Amino acid sequence: MTVRVFVAGGTGVLGRRLVPQLVGRGHQVTATTTSAAKLGLLEQLGAEAVVMDGLDATSVGEAVAKARPDVIVHQMTAISMAHAGKPDLKHPDRWFAATNRLRTEGTDHLLAAAEATGVSHFVAQSYASWNGIRTGGWVKTEEDPLDLMEGTAAQAGMEAMRHVEDVVVRAGGAALRYGAFYGPGAIDDQVELVRKRQYPLVGRATGYSSWVHLDDAASATVLAVEQRAKGVFNIVDDEPAPAGEWLPYLAACAGAKRPMRVPKWLARLLAGEQAVVMMTEGRGFSNAKAKRELGWELRYPSWRQGFKEELA
Repeated sequence: MTVRVFVAGGTGVLGRRLVPQLVGRGHQVTATTTSAAKLGLLEQLGAEAVVMDGLDATSVGEAVAKARPDVIVHQMTAISMAHAGKPDLKHPDRWFAATNRLRTEGTDHLLAAAEATGVSHFVAQSYASWNGIRTGGWVKTEEDPLDLMEGTAAQAGMEAMRHVEDVVVRAGGAALRYGAFYGPGAIDDQVELVRKRQYPLVGRATGYSSWVHLDDAASATVLAVEQRAKGVFNIVDDEPAPAGEWLPYLAACAGAKRPMRVPKWLARLLAGEQAVVMMTEGRGFSNAKAKRELGWELRYPSWRQGFKEELA
């Protein structure tokens, strides 16, 4: 059955992998970009391309009304260097400022447009890598709350993600908690830091993270669209792992020297509280629900396989 899908944020690292998968399944895709220069890229991927400002309610309303979709997929972020500048883990409130607005105001604009035009289903991007609540076990399910990082510079971003989940689930849609992305264009900046030995292990590096390849994240999103999924789903691979395992392995795959190790106090001074929490206390996530309810099968069950193939 052909579905008319509106992908808000079609030229991001995930959008570029998602649009071709939707088109390949026979769906009619309208995808957005903030730049007229990228319209051709979306057309090459098989979508009808449109320029849209996700922070402008009128722009969003007009784009959705014209496309007349059955489903809206919200993948709008502004994390790239072009939008957010150099990654700044010490000040995530600044680095993610535009993305936080897209996850609050932008989500609200899309939901309002969906209601105005009778769009019956909604799928949105959330995040689940290291940010599970820091009590109990090291691997969390969808029943476990996310860590709001209260009192730190990361709190605004965590609250923005909670907003996405709350309003989308309340509207009968699906919030997909993607793990840390890797794949074409997703971790180039991290690999560069690893090769320069500027991405150290912190403390005992016991904090867990979950990863997901962009192609697997896209395939899960296609399933959520086709099955009209509702609720929250962790879209992560099979192997949540501590930083002490995945970071040295990434370095080895990149042909780099083993990462240096720094104490927590120094990491906090240089990179901020979020980096310290991620490396020392982070909680990973389970994908059992997505496998069970969506029938999701991963091409890359482990970051071990994926890192090796990507950096070969």
